[in-house]
Amino acid sequence: MTAYDRRLVEHLLPAVWDDETAYGIRNPQAPDADMPKGTTDPKAASTLFAHLADIRRSWAAAPLSLGERQALVLRYGADLPDDEAGALQGVTDRAVRYRLERGVGKLAAWLNGREYVDGYDELEAAA
Repeated sequence: MTAYDRRLVEHLLPAVWDDETAYGIRNPQAPDADMPKGTTDPKAASTLFAHLADIRRSWAAAPLSLGERQALVLRYGADLPDDEAGALQGVTDRAVRYRLERGVGKLAAWLNGREYVDGYDELEAAA
């Protein structure tokens, strides 16, 4: 079982709204393309599409507020900066960043089968 941290969740989130994004996502376990003799870890080599399925499932099931969902769609789905997302939501850019931080944390916590607490990060929770 893979531990989902914030970085991985943020990396995968655009694929929730754009199926073609998956083709541009680099598999973190794969060797660099310019490394002809690079090897992969056979156990983790094909986890990318499982991660994509998990992130889509978490979007549908995680306990996100409406504001958090809106902020995540505007950032990771529409690629809008915080100030524009805030204008559309009727809040400040600081409020958008707070919603994004909580939303990504809730998704990561849900994916790891844990309850969300402010500032959740799987790496810190495992320590």
